[in-house]
Amino acid sequence: MSDDKKVFVERRPEGDYAVRKPNAERASAVEPTQGAAIDRAREMNPGKSVLVERVRNTSGGKRDKWRKP
Repeated sequence: MSDDKKVFVERRPEGDYAVRKPNAERASAVEPTQGAAIDRAREMNPGKSVLVERVRNTSGGKRDKWRKP
């Protein structure tokens, strides 16, 4: 799937969640919960795939994995 058909939900250091388009410097929206951010991403970008940051330590050392909500 090309990047123009995706939108990302990621946790910010402040503890809230940002909705971002690929390669965007600024968030399109910021919501207090992950669920609210997912809903907002779907509302703002109908037809695009929403991917949620999965923050956990892996054996490969990477934390930047993405999953569908």
